Formats: sequence, structure tokens, C-alpha cells
Amino acid sequence: MESFLILIVTVFFTALFLLVVFNYHTRRVIERYILKPSYGVTDPLFSRSMSGVLASDFSEGNKIQTLVDGEAIFSAMVEDIKKAQKSINLESFICSSGRVCLQFITALQERSRAGVAVHVLLDWMGSGALDQEHYDALREAGVKVVKYRKPHWYTLPRINNRSHRKILVIDGTIGFTGGVGIADQWLYGRNGYAPWRDTHYRIEGPIVAKMQAAFLENWLKSHARVLEGEHYFPLLTPRGSVQGQVFTSSADGVEAVRLMYLLSIACAKDHIRISNAYFVPDPALIHALVRAHHRGIHVEIIVPGEKTDQRFVREVSRVSWKKLLQAGIHIYEYEPTMHHGKLFIVDDAWVSIGSANCNGRSFTVDDEMNINVLNVDFAREQIALFEADRRYSKLVEYRQWKKRSLWKKAIGQCGRLLSGQF
Repeated sequence: MESFLILIVTVFFTALFLLVVFNYHTRRVIERYILKPSYGVTDPLFSRSMSGVLASDFSEGNKIQTLVDGEAIFSAMVEDIKKAQKSINLESFICSSGRVCLQFITALQERSRAGVAVHVLLDWMGSGALDQEHYDALREAGVKVVKYRKPHWYTLPRINNRSHRKILVIDGTIGFTGGVGIADQWLYGRNGYAPWRDTHYRIEGPIVAKMQAAFLENWLKSHARVLEGEHYFPLLTPRGSVQGQVFTSSADGVEAVRLMYLLSIACAKDHIRISNAYFVPDPALIHALVRAHHRGIHVEIIVPGEKTDQRFVREVSRVSWKKLLQAGIHIYEYEPTMHHGKLFIVDDAWVSIGSANCNGRSFTVDDEMNINVLNVDFAREQIALFEADRRYSKLVEYRQWKKRSLWKKAIGQCGRLLSGQF
């Protein structure tokens, strides 16, 4: 028994050491991402460059509906699921047993029994709070449900690489993405907090085929069957006037999320707005934001305040604020409840929405999917949401930030050694 305990302790500290070394290496490597373009986000050269950098083309003729907070989001998703005629593909990081989850399970069961092809891909780690009886209920109804990267001896090297994507595609014609998981905290609150603040989006048009492809990418990693044909990729006609671009990011490919942020920030001419639940910027992103501020760009960032589900991550985040606050960048802490949103707006025209956080996990570790939108009207709508959230947020002063307790500073500094994991 003593030898076994020694082995466990040795493995733990070895893994911890390797994580620290990996994180240090990552911090050194990312310093190479220095961008100095001369064009702005409304210049056609920007969209062409972003297409090339992210290996994803823009598509015209899309319609995007903004859904604010749990009631509107879940109602729209469940209602469209109930109307499905051919296929439903759902991928989520968080799926927890509760009243919200039961709504989805009931709707998915009914559609599957009606002959609709239903596929559900849930991250094994993120959906750990989903009872086995719910998996069984879905399978008994004919739903193909898979736990993404459930540990096996041959998958242990990838156990840290999770799918953080939030994708729902119905009949290949309607897509949903954004910040919410399938859990009660977005509708009923948790730990005494009001329902979480979040935003999700309902999409129609040609871009939905790219969302379907993003789902298929991870489905094929977990299941041998290829999903193809009219049920999944029907002919899509224009539904609106929005120009958009779907891109995915994973540990297997380029650092697409980080590159999207850095290129967008480098092309900003007037204003940058970031709203992010787990804002843990790396040195490259901090440098880019500070340089933008020095160019005269107004930079505003909204993060969760005291009401957060990740207090440790909050302290790791706050450690990184020194250069941002010293430069005069405005950081606001949202006060009413947990703010789980993920919104990035540049120059009243360019918006990125989806699952990605502004941190090391989204940049290099987890699978993410975002939609980049180049549309002034859509940007105006998102700016209105950002400014509404800012009115319920408290501006962080540099002097106040310096007065954090020694304990909180120590927690944050220790966490920075592993910041690539947050």
C-alpha cells in the first residue's frame, strides 16, 4: 500500500511539473504572434485575410437572431427541436440533470420515436453531472448519444482535450450556438445567484452547413458513421443579409481562436469590446490590447464579479490585469449574477460569437466553434447588449486592484503557472 501511495504521489507531481513546463513553453512560443496590418475590419482585405488565416470562407445571405438569457434561449431551442422532421445534431460541453435537461430529453425522445435521426455528443467531463438514467432513456428512444472522449487506456493522452463547443443543428437548416449549456443555472440560478446572464444565437442560411460540418468533425472522432445526404446537408438558400464565417479550433490544429483575436485587435481603428466569462489573457493578448490602447483604441472588457462559479479562475484572471489597468484599459465586473457570455466586438462592425473563452484552454486545449460576423446592424445589436451589461457592472480601479489581499494575490500567482489550463 505504501508503495502504491508513493507511485500515485509521484505521478501527480510529475504531471503537475509537466503542466508547468508546458505552460511556460506556451508563454514563450506565443510571443511570435506580432501583427501590424494597415487595414481595418471593414476593408475587404480584412475578410480575405481572416479567411486565409482561419482556413474558412465567409458566406452571404444569413439570418442571425439574438436570444438573451435562459428562458428565451431554451424556449427557442426546444421549440425548434419539436418541429424537426429529418435530423437533430446536438453537441454540448455542459449537460446536467435537472428541469432544463428533462425538457431537452423529452423533446429529443419524442422526435426520435417519430423517425427523426437524432445524434447527441456530450463532453464526458463537462457533462459529468448527467445521470446515467438519462443516457439510458435517450438510447431506449433510439437517440445515438456519445460521451466525447470518455477515458480509455488508449485515449488517456488526450483526456485534457475537451469539447467546449455548443452546437445544435436541426434538419440541416437551423443552427444554434453561443454560451449556454443544458443546465438549470441558466434558467433557475445556482448557489443563491439569479439565473446566469448569457446570450445564444439562432442561425439560418448557408452558414448552417458549416455548423453541421463542425458537429460532424467531432462526431467522427467518436463514432464511425458518417452523417451525409439530404437529411444533414440540404440545399440552403439565402435567409437574410448577414455575412458570416464559421471556424473551429482544437488542440489538433492551428491556434485559430487566438489568431482570430490577435488579427482583429491589430486591425481595430476605434473601439474594442470584450465580454467573457473566463478572461485569462496570455502575454500575447495583453500586449495586443495594450498596443491597441496606445494607438488610441478605446478598449472595454466585462468579466464576472464576485458572483462567479469559478473563484480560483477569477483570481488567476485578476493577476493578469496589471498592464491592462496601468495602460488605462477599462475592465468592468458584472454584479447582478454570474456572467457567462462570450462576445467580441471590433469597430461597430465585426463580431465574434460562440463557445470560445478568452483564455488558454480555448486557445490551445479545447475544441471550440465560433461564428465571425461582419455586419453593422448585427454589431449594433450586440453593442446595445454590451452597454446594457456595462450599466450593471463596476469599473475596476487600479488602486482598488492593488489592494487585493495577499492570499488572493498568492492564489492568482500560483494559478498563473498553469494559466494555459484556464
